[in-house]
Amino acid sequence: MSAVTLTPRALYEEVAELLRQRIFNQELEPGAWIDELKLAEEYGISRTPLREALKVLAAEGLITMKVRRGAYVTEVSERDLVDVYHLLSLLESDAAATVAVTATKSQLDELEALHAQLQAALSMPRPNYAAFLALNIAFHTRLLEIANNRWRVQMVADLRKIMKLKGHSSLFKEPRARESLREHDALMKAITARDGPAAMQRMQEHFESGLKAATGAHVP
Repeated sequence: MSAVTLTPRALYEEVAELLRQRIFNQELEPGAWIDELKLAEEYGISRTPLREALKVLAAEGLITMKVRRGAYVTEVSERDLVDVYHLLSLLESDAAATVAVTATKSQLDELEALHAQLQAALSMPRPNYAAFLALNIAFHTRLLEIANNRWRVQMVADLRKIMKLKGHSSLFKEPRARESLREHDALMKAITARDGPAAMQRMQEHFESGLKAATGAHVP
């Protein structure tokens, strides 16, 4: 019985991941209609697992279901982006304050090592912006893990998926990349000093700067 129930679940999750990556890569652009028949034929599957996959993506906010019109890739407005940055700022600044107070020496060493890699990614004469983006995500992810609140981790992961719809990775080039690195420097100083309030403030400033770079707006 378990083998029968697990197979379709694995299939729709696999399809969801394939579609998720196509959305993130802009192969399926914001506002694009999802042609279910075409995709089912392309993947060699029935429409049942495809529709289950679309439900997963709709729950993540990546797909918008419209009555009698089908599924569309979600369009993210500037207002949406402001709201997402605001929530991320609240969640991650609280995590930073927690880490500053509760992290072990080995956990701080992990963050220091990731921060050193971030610095190395922007070393001259050939900065590696792709590596910087990946390491930035790794740093924030590890900080959240150390803060040890699985619900916050899940919420941040979902919010960051919405950010990907807006193509935020393009921000991690000059001059935003170096500005971001300076903000990380200040954040790490506060964390290693075990200063919770300062760590919270530095992370809030980090997201305010990121939002300004993305939209020209400030987190309300």
